[in-house]
Amino acid sequence: MHQLPFLTDSAAQAVPIHALRTSEWSQWQESRPEALKRLATAHDFKAQAGRILLVPATDGSIERVLFGVGDKANAMSMGSLAQNLPSGDYRIAAAPSEFSATLVAIAWGLGAYAFERYKKRKRPAPRLVPPDGADMAEAQRVVAAAWLVRDLVNTPTNDMGPDALHAAAEKVARENGATFEAIVGDDLITQNYPLIHAVGRAAAEAPRLLHLSWGEAAAPRLALVGKGVTFDTGGLDIKPSAGMRLMKKDMGGAAHALALAQAVMQSGLRVKLDVYLAVVENAISANAFRPGDVIASRKGPTVEIDNTDAEGRLILADALARACEDEPALLLDFATLTGAARTALGPDLPPFFTSDDALAAELAQASLETADPIWRMPLWDAYESDMDSPIADLKNTGDGAFAGAIFGALFLRRFVNVAAWAHFDVYAWAPREKPSRPQGGEAQALRACLKVIKARFASA
Repeated sequence: MHQLPFLTDSAAQAVPIHALRTSEWSQWQESRPEALKRLATAHDFKAQAGRILLVPATDGSIERVLFGVGDKANAMSMGSLAQNLPSGDYRIAAAPSEFSATLVAIAWGLGAYAFERYKKRKRPAPRLVPPDGADMAEAQRVVAAAWLVRDLVNTPTNDMGPDALHAAAEKVARENGATFEAIVGDDLITQNYPLIHAVGRAAAEAPRLLHLSWGEAAAPRLALVGKGVTFDTGGLDIKPSAGMRLMKKDMGGAAHALALAQAVMQSGLRVKLDVYLAVVENAISANAFRPGDVIASRKGPTVEIDNTDAEGRLILADALARACEDEPALLLDFATLTGAARTALGPDLPPFFTSDDALAAELAQASLETADPIWRMPLWDAYESDMDSPIADLKNTGDGAFAGAIFGALFLRRFVNVAAWAHFDVYAWAPREKPSRPQGGEAQALRACLKVIKARFASA
């Protein structure tokens, strides 16, 4: 892989960074020059979390950087340096021993990101000398995947509609030696994807199912499925204007599935990878699907449309059904599915749903090891009857205003027939800047999922 621009090989010229816990500060500074102590005192620097102190050399350049990580931070806090340091080259001279060198490199790469399609950054991002002991190939794969998610999600719908997302997916396939096919427009009807067609038929750009395939046919199968609603008006159950403001990000699930696929392919795992992206714009016109419509699904069950703004689960139903037809050993889907998930857990902690306790445990452990927070929520069977319809096999929403994220997951489960399945209800957005996370489009659960995939398939 070509070295990403947040890295440098100029170790000799790089400014050293000392990352210090607050509890270490008093002891660390005892043996330092008096001038540094006075500087720290003047700036009230005590290695508090997120604080940066630039120590000048006699010629006015930066002699070293002191960075406070507090006493509870993990390696991802190091991304704040890439977001806040002046342009130049830096190296990690000291950091807490429990900080993984690979995660430090990842954190820096995530913090160095900027979306520059329409507005260039004011100054070059600071660059990092690869930390000693870091797996830089892995770090670059992870960072490249996250940047891809962010670029896709940040791009407004006028430049990232179904056609453009189609082109982006085809580019990833081409660059990684994957095969690519697209089922577009009325071909969705003839090839039995009625729910995808119904949701997207009102838009100027046709709905489609995109399929990337990679790897040996005889290898264990991994399937990734993503919701690609490039803009969501809510359909005839139209959203208020405030609810539409960020709906360019409603294709974030497809962005996640595509980026994770890229990382899997670049890792060279022995796996037969299938990626299914259901791509539509949920628009309004004379032929928009309606509340009260009953639509068949690829798998067979008929669906009564209770709310046209619960469209993501409809397109995923057809895509998941297709993915299950090949009986994958592991099936993961990603979707910006419900506001209820954000109400429950906030924007930073995406929930996941699975009936497979072993998979849940693997994901939870991987989440801790990769500093990639996720949280398991229940597939509560007692709620399933709330999706019963008097005229169809099920409705696309549950009764009442509660448990929206659970209802979304239960609906999807109706179309899944493999045991090792997990559904991720991601937000795909950082409402405000935090360490390693500039405001805007955000990749969530990717590091945890990649670790589980590599553990399951690396020696297959």
